[in-house]
Amino acid sequence: MKILVANIGSTSFKYKLFDMETETELASGRVERIGSDPAFPTHAEAVKFCLKDLPKVDAIGFKAVHGGRVTGVQVVTDDVLSAMRQMVDIAPAHNPPYIAAMESMRKQLPEVPLVAAFETGFHADIPECNRLYAVPYAWVEKYQIRRFGFHGASHRYIATRVAEIFGKPMRIISCHLGGSSSVCAIRDGKSVASSMGGSPQGGLPQNNRVGDFDPYLLPHLMKQTGKTCEEILAILGSQGGLLGLSGGLATDARDLARAASEGHRLAKLALDVYVYDIRRYIGADLMELGGADVLVFTGGIGENRDEIRAAVCQNVQELGIVLDAEKNAQVRAREACISTPDSRVQVWVIPTNEEIIVARQTQTALNAQA
Repeated sequence: MKILVANIGSTSFKYKLFDMETETELASGRVERIGSDPAFPTHAEAVKFCLKDLPKVDAIGFKAVHGGRVTGVQVVTDDVLSAMRQMVDIAPAHNPPYIAAMESMRKQLPEVPLVAAFETGFHADIPECNRLYAVPYAWVEKYQIRRFGFHGASHRYIATRVAEIFGKPMRIISCHLGGSSSVCAIRDGKSVASSMGGSPQGGLPQNNRVGDFDPYLLPHLMKQTGKTCEEILAILGSQGGLLGLSGGLATDARDLARAASEGHRLAKLALDVYVYDIRRYIGADLMELGGADVLVFTGGIGENRDEIRAAVCQNVQELGIVLDAEKNAQVRAREACISTPDSRVQVWVIPTNEEIIVARQTQTALNAQA
């Protein structure tokens, strides 16, 4: 079975094609500027363009984000699309392009099965006490107000890979750090806590999204700025995070690190806030897990920015985390242990592979239907 895994951004489409008999990657690629490039007015056109030069595809697996009442791995149906539409207000940057691409593909490639592997699925078994906000409980059941958690494919891959490395499930704190970031506590291969909340906007500061934010500040901002709630939320979701804290300088940690080294105060502040929040969630996860066996850095920042890893692990020897500075400085986008031999918690860099997780889930879902 040949499965195309689709990763859709608001203006981009990335893909990997796998032969699932051997889990061999046959092809990969990406299309940018969808919507502004006349050649690619829609995501569907981008997908069609990529498919024309590929071997026959047996299925398309989507790294879908938020289905609310629908989670796990689902063959795309009218009900699945309806559930995703119900969560557009909560995932405005993610759900609309996925919905549009899925709808177009159903019409234009009706013979190709589509499968949605929701990012929330890995977190579906988080204990109720770890996933609820202190809101009227009726809202939980009626409006789906809860912490869902995201980056499920990445954290699932880390849980799988760590079990392969050590030969058994471990207590893991998985730090997926990139343009979008989250920290996940994993016990026996299952998520037990996630920094991300009811929406992809929650949790850690993102590249341009605010992260955790007190909702009681919204009416204050509305009064002070004269803007509507929707306008404030749009700013928090597109001009917040690292971009906002750096005074609009950059969303990319590489650019911010460079500027900080040259004395740019706000660039340094943005990174300091980011690191503080990562450490805050790691601390909470250490308490939840009763300690950790492995601390993993993954994602674009986690795999490549040794200065961020060093800052996160600074002065936590009493918690059993001791980084080897030389090893850490040498690791870029490759799997390696970067802690000292006497570190009670092993610290690893593990490049994530979300696409193979989605491909496996897609194959399993289709086999179950056969």
